[in-house]
Amino acid sequence: MYTGNPSEKPKIGLIAGATASGKSSLAMAVAERAGGVIVNADSAQVYSDLRVLSARPSTADEAAVPHRLFGYIDGAEACSAARWARDAKTSLAETGDNGGIPILVGGTGLYLRTLLEGIAPIPDIAPDIRAEVRAMDVAAAYAALEAEDAASAAALNAADSSRIARALEIIRSTGRSVTTWRADKTGGIGREIDLVPLVLLPEREWLYARCDRRFADMFDAGVVEVEALVARQLDPDLPIMRAIGVPEIARFIAGKCSRDEAIAAAQQATRRYAKRQYTWFKHQPPAKWPRLDESEYDSYLDQFVMKLRE
Repeated sequence: MYTGNPSEKPKIGLIAGATASGKSSLAMAVAERAGGVIVNADSAQVYSDLRVLSARPSTADEAAVPHRLFGYIDGAEACSAARWARDAKTSLAETGDNGGIPILVGGTGLYLRTLLEGIAPIPDIAPDIRAEVRAMDVAAAYAALEAEDAASAAALNAADSSRIARALEIIRSTGRSVTTWRADKTGGIGREIDLVPLVLLPEREWLYARCDRRFADMFDAGVVEVEALVARQLDPDLPIMRAIGVPEIARFIAGKCSRDEAIAAAQQATRRYAKRQYTWFKHQPPAKWPRLDESEYDSYLDQFVMKLRE
């Protein structure tokens, strides 16, 4: 991600990291000291129907410090990275215009990359091509991609079904490689802002233990949340219905597994997700972005606030 950093540009804080890494509590401490406004950058926390299982900030926290882009989209809709980035630009600008310091907080790397770097203007995929590609198993799709777009295939894991399908449908629908489309990104704000970033990379066992404990604590309230979602009979392919905890609890509600089995399955899914996020945030952002483990959070707080106020 490229981010410009000369003075005279709008200052924006960023606290990023894996789920359960402590982003929200640190963001609260920063916002209280710096007069900040917390702007959500988590793809699950945008949904109004998923307060519990997405670990959204509490109502008390939302009352104590201004929060933006939390729970503002109905679960019947799918929020794309492009839509979120548009909404984030508006929220960031409004916060700055009102004299506040916006602090982006989240763990969705695609959202952050889209906001900072922009997005490729890929046309809509022809429905018949999308249906054909999505019906293929991952091995067949990868073989087809190797034949039609070898460069993109070589850059992907042969088991990454979603990215393989996306690359294949793009080459078939547009005649251009996904790689060439991505070279034409537009709309990023990275060069227009003074970004003050911070990446949380706590020790993995500490992180996984927090993941396990948090889901166990939220399970009962999560059941109520999922019961309401199930009652709405939403499309099972919607992001909210695939969010961690929802399918596992739905199986429990349907009598297909025990409470302990549902908790264990969701805990495992959370740890796997945290591992992917951890790897992404360790390697993808610029090397100059500060990275902290859990023992450094408190000691870095004042320094981070000072950078926001400079």
